[in-house]
Amino acid sequence: MIARLLSILVVSLSLVVPSAAGGDLNSGMRAHIKDIAMLQSGRDNQLVGYGLVIGLNGSGDSLRNAPFTEQSIRAMLENLGVATEGGRARARNVAAVIVTATLPPFVETGTRIDVSVASMGDSTSLQGGVLVMTPLKAANGDIYAVAQGPVSVSGFNAQGAAQTITQGVPTTGRVPNGAIVERKIPDSFGNLDTLVLQLRNPDFSTAVSVADTINAYAKRRYGRNVASEKDARTVQVKKPSGVSPARFWAELEGLVVETDTPARVVIDERSGTIVMGENVKIARVAVSHGALTVRINEMPRAVQPEAFSFGETVIEPSTDIQVDQDDANMAIIEGPNLNELVDGLNRLGVKPDGIISILQGIKTAGALQADLVVQ
Repeated sequence: MIARLLSILVVSLSLVVPSAAGGDLNSGMRAHIKDIAMLQSGRDNQLVGYGLVIGLNGSGDSLRNAPFTEQSIRAMLENLGVATEGGRARARNVAAVIVTATLPPFVETGTRIDVSVASMGDSTSLQGGVLVMTPLKAANGDIYAVAQGPVSVSGFNAQGAAQTITQGVPTTGRVPNGAIVERKIPDSFGNLDTLVLQLRNPDFSTAVSVADTINAYAKRRYGRNVASEKDARTVQVKKPSGVSPARFWAELEGLVVETDTPARVVIDERSGTIVMGENVKIARVAVSHGALTVRINEMPRAVQPEAFSFGETVIEPSTDIQVDQDDANMAIIEGPNLNELVDGLNRLGVKPDGIISILQGIKTAGALQADLVVQ
């Protein structure tokens, strides 16, 4: 029985069931409505464009591998009135890039927004480059902004004859306040009779809490209920007469509500990052974790023939195999709260990748009372 217990990673021993007098399992937090919800009519819009970054110090696209860069150079020069017939461009200081930006709601023409720039050719770095005037289009094909300016790059690339050092991503960058909004997105916010709120983190309990909080305020302020929950993400609020939508939303966004979030554990196996929410609970389990390491070293030896013999030198194989097994520690883990859960995992003395395996095993055993998200 003991051997069978040690052969598996996790065995569920007992399940902790809170009593009815113990209160709510998921203790929520208090937050403003504007921090947990946003207006449906106040959504962002994405913009994209194709442009050129010039002024690079020999780190631009090679025109043989990126012919579209040469075509773009010729088109740009022709638009500027420069004849380009005959000859072939040999410049290595130009890179073709994709420019992206997010157009915030309620912006007027002339507003400046940030843009992101990413190389689409074989350029090695955008350091020191300047983005040439680039129209930015929305999904409908209309131009809403124009971007231009020096590119700010956080990464760098240093290359020598025998070594190359790269830090960060030198082929992407930003142009702070590099785009000017040329067209305003039409909106009817000023004529709305119903405000639609969308929760950033969908949850039925939070949606009901938002609706109840708004109704409690509206009952005192306007004498009637105005909000109703539609689903886990959406809350509809009817605007009272005699007040503008902007002023009405300004009154509501500062209200404090009791939020509730589902218990969730997020695991990033690539970086070994583990993020656990406050509401994560774990039943009492026994965990055994040990590591088996096998090292195989090949050490071939040359065997020489005896003197004055007609033998030949041969290679004799020689293999050294070492097997190391760390002590497998068994610990009892029980997590009625986040601190005790983390302390119990740390008592095992394992690294983050080991904790990831343990959490996955505990979830399989049915003892992890949370949603396990693996990225």
